[in-house]
Amino acid sequence: MKINSKSKKINKAWLNDHINDPYVKLAQREGYRARAAYKLKEIDEELKLIHPGQVVVDLGAAPGAWSQYLRRRFAPKEAGTGGAAVGELNGTIIALDLLEFEPIEGVQFIQGDFREDAVLAQLEAALGGRAVDVVVSDMAPNLSGIEISDAARIENLIELALDFSSKHLKPEGALVAKVFHGSGYSQLVELFRQYFKKVKPIKPKASRDRSSETFLVGIGLK
Repeated sequence: MKINSKSKKINKAWLNDHINDPYVKLAQREGYRARAAYKLKEIDEELKLIHPGQVVVDLGAAPGAWSQYLRRRFAPKEAGTGGAAVGELNGTIIALDLLEFEPIEGVQFIQGDFREDAVLAQLEAALGGRAVDVVVSDMAPNLSGIEISDAARIENLIELALDFSSKHLKPEGALVAKVFHGSGYSQLVELFRQYFKKVKPIKPKASRDRSSETFLVGIGLK
């Protein structure tokens, strides 16, 4: 018996959109692991956050597209193609995620839960006392569909990223973090404003129109 469920229809629609997505095709052509690379690229091109020689922490890094973009930016000569530049690296990239992460040359990876003190201790050890120029966070919790519960989970991750940034960023440093429009969004903007002199919400073109995700960028610690 064939069951034509709603979820199957949704999955089929998503797959169709994914296959025809221009950013998916671009990522495949340029060697990025995911279309998400272009979200960070747009934010960086608008705000000029990433520069060779910096120390950058990539939270929620898997599958690695943001680290690939950072790696390319830190190559002495930016590669025209190929998401993961190889060879000499001018800068430090430390990536962290719960999930496994296929190695990227020059990127130091820590596997673990950012909410755990032991994992944070590993991250701090990897920094070796160096101040961070930019923290980028594509972290997102597993969403339940219950708005109040999901808003609390998102806020918890943002609070952790803000707390880490406040302790480790250079005074003029920046945090880029994924958030979601909906319950709790205005509170997250206010939370950012408690930590940063400048706060800018950005919805990159590479972020799908129907997605509620947006990115908050905080620049310059208070």
